[in-house]
Formats: sequence, structure tokens, C-alpha cells
Amino acid sequence: MNTTSALQQSRTINELRSFIKKLLYDSSILDTSLAIAREHSGEKDAAERIAEAITARTSINIPAQRQQQSAGDVLFLELLKEVVEEEQGLY
Repeated sequence: MNTTSALQQSRTINELRSFIKKLLYDSSILDTSLAIAREHSGEKDAAERIAEAITARTSINIPAQRQQQSAGDVLFLELLKEVVEEEQGLY
């Protein structure tokens, strides 16, 4: 692993640690985020809409524009999408 990718990986891990701490302090963030993801599932520009709504309704700040999102932001949005898709597959 080169130095650049190691630094990027370290930044991502630190961001995820900080994010997990927020979730531990305020567990309602997960419920709210999942509800938002369900609301916008399948919409055009769903990731942007989800990011905007999460930022407006929780203490998490996710830029709406993909190019401004960190690796942690992208990972969280992708995980929300996966969970919602898996839920829909169960029914």
C-alpha cells in the first residue's frame, strides 16, 4: 500500500469512528436515516435527496453533491441504500 492510499484509509477510518460515536450518543440518527432512505428510495437523485434530508433532520452533515462527499459519506449512503433494498426484497 502506498503512502497516499494509507493516508486516505486512515482518514476514512477516523471519519467512521467519529460517525459511530455520534450514533452511540444519539441512536435516533439511524432510525431517522433509514426512514429518509425509505422515503426517497427509487427516486431520481435519491442519494442527493437523502443526504439533504439527513443533514436537515439529524446532527449528521452530508453534502448533497457527490463530489463534495467524503468516503465515509458515500459509504453511509451506500449502506442505507443496501439496507432499504434488502428490506424491500423481504416483502
